Amino acid sequence: MEPWRSQHFKKFAISKGSDLATVDAAIAIGKALQVKSPNCQPIFSLKHLAYSADVKYKFLREVVERSTEDKYRVFKIHKRGIPGQTSKRFRIICAPDPQLMKMQKWIARNILAHGRTHDASVAYQAGSNIVDAASLHCGCRWLIKLDIINFFESVTEQNVFRVFSDMGYQPLVAFELARICTRKGSATWRRNRAYKKWRTRNHIYTSIHAYSAVDILGHLPQGAPTSPMLANLAMVDFDKSVEDVANSFGLTYTRYADDLTFSTKSDAFSREVAQKVISEVYKVIRRFSFEPNLTKTQVVPPGARRVVLGLLVDGPTPQLSKKFRNQLRRHLHHVSADWPGVVEHAEKNHFQSVFGLRNHIEGLIAFAHSVDPEYAKKAWEKFAKIDWPQA
Repeated sequence: MEPWRSQHFKKFAISKGSDLATVDAAIAIGKALQVKSPNCQPIFSLKHLAYSADVKYKFLREVVERSTEDKYRVFKIHKRGIPGQTSKRFRIICAPDPQLMKMQKWIARNILAHGRTHDASVAYQAGSNIVDAASLHCGCRWLIKLDIINFFESVTEQNVFRVFSDMGYQPLVAFELARICTRKGSATWRRNRAYKKWRTRNHIYTSIHAYSAVDILGHLPQGAPTSPMLANLAMVDFDKSVEDVANSFGLTYTRYADDLTFSTKSDAFSREVAQKVISEVYKVIRRFSFEPNLTKTQVVPPGARRVVLGLLVDGPTPQLSKKFRNQLRRHLHHVSADWPGVVEHAEKNHFQSVFGLRNHIEGLIAFAHSVDPEYAKKAWEKFAKIDWPQA
């Protein structure tokens, strides 16, 4: 989409018979937005948003009012298992309705892509990758890893409203954008009106009665194209506060979605100091109404294997872990052999289809290529020789 220009807007609006005073008021709003967010597209109303993205206004109005059935298809996918645990773990995925997906992609492309995240945030943005993120911790002696429970689902509709408002959008438009990018869903034991965080305060946002008939705030749905960028933009103040803690202890801090990593090369660091760091970061996490995942907190001392985002950081550059190499080697061996073969291997490893297994292996090799191109080249050669069943 072309950059917004007030002269072109004025000429077009007047040609359509718009009132000059209304046009001038809209231009003033557009220019005020450009001061804060020069590359973002001005949005003057929900109808204007619908026109810009070529999505039906009536549909968007229903989404904002939350007046009809859920606009998401909700399903579960398996999470990776934790060593020593036999229980199955799932991730809840919320796939938007096609019209809503179209609208969210427009918002991601024309608004959120121009937002400014904190430097410590290393996920879901152009130019960032796991290798670069892990490299910041290479050669460290001590490593601390923390995790936030239900990260996306813990970012509220109000957090999202603030993102759009801080970017320069008028309160009503910011509210409507926030509703479009969040999902109400059903109340859960973590997300209900017993917690102040989830109570609606509609009078703050709008006096439109149809927008106020909601009993609980929405959350970021994992599966929406806007959620990753919104999560990062909503965490800017959080990242500033955590970085302040890290700096006070001489630590390097990065955050990849819900994974918080701290490291130091100092010989003077100790496990006692690490516990103080964890305590201070927990305070920040809770101050921002999140919950730390206590079971995933790790302190890795000198001499132990140090892994960040699945990569070894013991040396000067990130390396593929032995666990990863063994996993890829096992997949390639079993799908290349006559027994068990592709179909049996897919079934044994709980893939829904051979196509899913193939995509998984391709993804592993692509990841390996970003870290070790020579190793990946050999894996691609083996992959190319596999006799995949025809669909």
